[in-house]
Amino acid sequence: MISSVRTHVASPQRSLRGLTFGIATAVGLSGLMLIALVLWIGLRSNIFELRAERMRIENALTQSVERTLEQQKTIAWWDDAVEHVANRFDLDFIDANFGYYFTETFGHDEVYILDAGDEPVYAFRGSARVAPEVYGERLAPLKDVVLAARGNGAPPATDRTAAFAAKQFRYNFLKGALRSAKWSAKITLIDGKPAIISAITIVPNVDLSLLSGRPFLLVTVNEIDGEFIDAVGGSLLIRQLQFTAQNRSRGDLVSEPFVTDDGQTAGFLTWRTSQPGEPLLTVVLPLLAIGVAAMWFLSAKMLRRLTATSAELAGNEERARHEASHDALSGLPNRAMFIATVTRELAEAEAAQGPAKRLVVGYLDIDRFKDINDTMGHHAGDDLICEVGRRLRERLDRDCLVARFGGDEFAILHPHGGAEEIARLSDIVAQSFGEPLKVAGTSISATASLGLAEFPRHGTTPDALMRHADIALYVAKREGRDQTVVFDAEMAENLEEARRIEVDLREALDSDQLALAFQPIVSVRRQSVVGVETLLRWNHPTRGAIPPSTFIPIAEESGLMLPLGDWILRHAFRHAARWPDLNVAINLSPAQFRHADLPTFLADLLDEAGIEASRITFEITEGLLLDRSQNTFTTLAAIRKMGFLIALDDFGTGFSSLKYLIDFRFDKLKIDRSFVTGLTRAKSAQTIIGAVVKLGRAMDMDVVAEGIETCLEATTMQALGCDFMQGYLFSRPLPPEAVEAFARSFEADLTADTPAAAVAAESGTRTAGL
Repeated sequence: MISSVRTHVASPQRSLRGLTFGIATAVGLSGLMLIALVLWIGLRSNIFELRAERMRIENALTQSVERTLEQQKTIAWWDDAVEHVANRFDLDFIDANFGYYFTETFGHDEVYILDAGDEPVYAFRGSARVAPEVYGERLAPLKDVVLAARGNGAPPATDRTAAFAAKQFRYNFLKGALRSAKWSAKITLIDGKPAIISAITIVPNVDLSLLSGRPFLLVTVNEIDGEFIDAVGGSLLIRQLQFTAQNRSRGDLVSEPFVTDDGQTAGFLTWRTSQPGEPLLTVVLPLLAIGVAAMWFLSAKMLRRLTATSAELAGNEERARHEASHDALSGLPNRAMFIATVTRELAEAEAAQGPAKRLVVGYLDIDRFKDINDTMGHHAGDDLICEVGRRLRERLDRDCLVARFGGDEFAILHPHGGAEEIARLSDIVAQSFGEPLKVAGTSISATASLGLAEFPRHGTTPDALMRHADIALYVAKREGRDQTVVFDAEMAENLEEARRIEVDLREALDSDQLALAFQPIVSVRRQSVVGVETLLRWNHPTRGAIPPSTFIPIAEESGLMLPLGDWILRHAFRHAARWPDLNVAINLSPAQFRHADLPTFLADLLDEAGIEASRITFEITEGLLLDRSQNTFTTLAAIRKMGFLIALDDFGTGFSSLKYLIDFRFDKLKIDRSFVTGLTRAKSAQTIIGAVVKLGRAMDMDVVAEGIETCLEATTMQALGCDFMQGYLFSRPLPPEAVEAFARSFEADLTADTPAAAVAAESGTRTAGL
């Protein structure tokens, strides 16, 4: 059975009772000796408590320095950071991921970036980017830290980075970064006020080739102000911890000089010490002075007091230990306790005699948790976390360990393996989410994705099992969520393949491996080409043609969709300028709607290409509308106001809500090819398409049918009232240079009974477009 990791503290009750009896006896023999002893105990208790409080405060400051380095590491040791800082110097990227990120997310006050020669190239203070030259104002206090981070100076007299350094070498994925990574930090004075100064090199964590010279340096300043000290006092349960200019030591009020790591004094830290010995000094000693005659009565009273105090202290210590190993919100074990338990269980499993023991490690994420948080509020998100934790704890076996790692991520350790146990575990999790969850006074439905890895089949170390469970969770979420996925080696290979494609795609954006193709959209009634749809092609130098269905999902997950979409827009606008009589349709992805200022970008492209906005149709899917964010609505309205046409793509494959058509005033509806394929086989398909065409006309929208491959499909669509069509019956996707000639020579002949497959066979395998 998996048990929680607990450290039991022996109760001091018996020792205190014996001590009290001894004191009472000693008082009877010698009052003076007893008074001296009690006095000594009280004073020493206060001294020890004061010493412990000093150590806790000092340790909290050291942990704050370590935490600052951990915060810097999350961005500084990153391939993208090297690419966008050292290689490109992308100010937008630096603002978002350095300036705003460190000040708004972690509360840093100043952010600087130094180049390979330690010259300032970027500065951010408060809430805005400032001129790099302001770094000169901080040169004196920052110089020693910068030199130490470069390995050219002596480290601070007080080394607060040892724990951080030791921790980094435990992570396999940081081995690449650690080859060139350096750091330094200290507490010193900035403008007469104490602050944490931390410097760390900006190095790649995977692709070491990105670093071609001496790395850039990230330097941040985090003031130790009143708010900072209040947080330290609150976390350490130290009363009235504050900065004071003068020594205010008096009674239980203690003032200690605040000395920085380089020996400068910055006033005093003042707080009210606990003084556990005060009861002895203020109560026991006066009573003892009354005389030995009252000794037994006073001893009994002191016993009761000491016993209560001891129990309270023991309870406080036990609570502190519990809080250190448990999540504060859900009450579940935290990451540290989970890892310790997994490590212990694996060691016991390997040492066990007899049949090999099997264990299962699982990672669980609540699907679309961010949407719930954003729509219902963070308090609802907290309620959901607690409810999920409670339900998992109740429904899983008692020998299972359920932990919360943070956010909506949970971990499960199941002490039994095998296909049946894995299936049972999956069923229990599914049932836990199968019933409505009580959140913020209302019932909601939620689903979860679960990734599992089994010992010893998928790994024999905690790191391997947890990494493989995380990969399985990634696959579960990528394949649609609300499911359980068990790890297999192919998943890791696929993930690595996806990373390779991501790297190659980044290179393709800069090396002309990408190209656009255009599939004509025809009007059968007018016997002419009226437009083209833009399709993306990637001809890899070694892999050959890679279909968009392979690399587009990777681009969306890796953040490449925005630069990729910008590339498509820029080139499509340029080609559109060559075809004044054709409308050019371009797909817009949800990522592009998150562009900082998409309408401004489109306006610049119009000016650059010299075309009217009405020449461009942007195709969007219903999935974008499901976002329901104000930014989506605002951007869509702005694009329409500029004169661009908007088409709803793949109509009929999603929710097909009439509300969308009313709210967004689309110019075109595109009927998905899945309906066209079944057109000649099912009368219901004809009925549906006829209704869509009538709906489009009623709302003054053009209706375009995709995927027309046979003359029968085309004539049927025409009979149903759909005039605009595209598909292999008319033309395969064409390179830009062939579009104009095709448009001039086009003449639709719907009398032949030749399927488009013949055209496809002539041109090779077709691939889906972006």
